[in-house]
Amino acid sequence: MLTINMLSSADKVKGQGVGSAYLEQVDLVKNGLNNEFKVVVNQKKRTEIMHYHTIDLKHFLSIPFAKKKGVTIGYVHFLPETIEGSLKLPKAFKKAFYSYIIKFYKSMDYLVTVNPVFISKLESYGIDRNKITYIPNFVSNKKFYKITKERIYEERTKLNIDKNSFVVIGVGQVQTRKGVLDFIDVAKKMPDVQFIWAGGFSFGGITDGYKELKKIVDNPPQNVIFTGIVDRTEMNVLYNVSDLLFMPSYNELFPMSILEAMNTHTPILLRDLELYTYILFDYYIKGKNNEEFIKEIKKLKYDSDYYKSAVEKSKRGNSFYSKDHILNMWHDFYKKTYDFYKKTYDFYKKTYENKLGGNINEQNKV
Repeated sequence: MLTINMLSSADKVKGQGVGSAYLEQVDLVKNGLNNEFKVVVNQKKRTEIMHYHTIDLKHFLSIPFAKKKGVTIGYVHFLPETIEGSLKLPKAFKKAFYSYIIKFYKSMDYLVTVNPVFISKLESYGIDRNKITYIPNFVSNKKFYKITKERIYEERTKLNIDKNSFVVIGVGQVQTRKGVLDFIDVAKKMPDVQFIWAGGFSFGGITDGYKELKKIVDNPPQNVIFTGIVDRTEMNVLYNVSDLLFMPSYNELFPMSILEAMNTHTPILLRDLELYTYILFDYYIKGKNNEEFIKEIKKLKYDSDYYKSAVEKSKRGNSFYSKDHILNMWHDFYKKTYDFYKKTYDFYKKTYENKLGGNINEQNKV
């Protein structure tokens, strides 16, 4: 049985999607492929498959040793351009950090990206396209699911939200890239709608736009609630008490919040970005600016047929990103990458032994 060593520090920082994606992927593979693969987490030992979920320096230093035993796989959760608008970094450090990100990815035998648009972007950094595979994120329906209307009313009461209010939720770290300023601008122009932003400053003062955003969080409009960082176990309730997930982000890969909302059949309104076209098809509603966002929210609030169609879009998206579909993709990927590694390793081993005139394993004992 092949062993996969999942290497990550993503769950150390609360309130970021990378951590959620990591935990879901590990659970999926550990429970769904346990007949063929043994999964260990953050073990120092080298295994047949070393799956790097984060780009820690200690992980980078382990790569040459990992390659002596098996295949290395890197999970692409972000690129240099997706960090812009997220963190405010000194220029010198930023340049070095961005260079390090690409160097880390280049050192992998294979890469997995959660959005097919990023295949060409990685290729533009000089990474072989054949090394890159697209596998979308996954969210368990045991953690995110639709609850009853009675429960929704109860939870709204706990949050001091009128049971008849139209509720719009935004999810993610409070940062410029997430479009929080646009979210607030839309909320100000729609005082009859309740807005919630679930998320906080996961990286504190180095968050891009921190000072401006902190003032808004500390003194929000009357119809806006900032929850701060929310434990993921509590997010299912927030999606259910909401009538709409509104994400005006300027840059993303594949937000976990979208899949989570789909599991609860909550309609989704997003900024019209190219990257969503290839992963969300027609499962969402889109707008190009705040005027269009407001128009869509009003239509969803007052047109019941339009709202029902938006719910159906979300349901279809939930069905498309099913457990079995994603699990099969991981199974095929892990098997393919290791089989190719083993074939290549055996070829070079045989060639080397023929040159030396002996068994490489026996000679390594000397």
